[in-house]
Amino acid sequence: MKKEDLLKKLRENTSQEFDLPEIKVNAITYPDVINQYIAMSKEVGCNVIEIDKTEDVNATIRKIYPDAKVYCSNVKGIKANINPDTVKDAACLDGVDVGIVKGEIAVAENGCVWIPQTMKERAVCFISEALVIIIDKEKVVNNMHEAYKKIEMPSYGFGTFISGPSKTADIEQALVMGAQAAKDVTILIRA
Repeated sequence: MKKEDLLKKLRENTSQEFDLPEIKVNAITYPDVINQYIAMSKEVGCNVIEIDKTEDVNATIRKIYPDAKVYCSNVKGIKANINPDTVKDAACLDGVDVGIVKGEIAVAENGCVWIPQTMKERAVCFISEALVIIIDKEKVVNNMHEAYKKIEMPSYGFGTFISGPSKTADIEQALVMGAQAAKDVTILIRA
């Protein structure tokens, strides 16, 4: 039986419907959401740097990663060797030292950032050795409940929350950094 057929049968045999109850969530809030976000981001292994909107972001990134050779980004104003919108496919991003993306929502509760797919090849978020996430200070929220209310799905239909560098300790209980994605994550908070 197909899923659609099963759902049709259920609908035909439903005699009474009930509205979903209103649920009030008392989610956690913080007196200083920015400091809480910075603390949680550091806790999950991110480098966090607050910068002024007038500061040269390119110079800041190159100062953090002076040995990087290949930068990848489609963020307006970022100088990069590769644009994830113009590559043939995701395999062309192999060898990216630093990927630079724009975050849309940062969450103080757990230090994560919502990154909608605004580029053709989203692999830049995962294949880069280091990832720089630029987030505007006013986009920091207290908790995931607030974040989900603000999420707008991009035209590509994909987005992800990223919280710190990739790590795992599954194999012989040895911590491995960069197992599934970037080994290093830097958050640039623009004030």
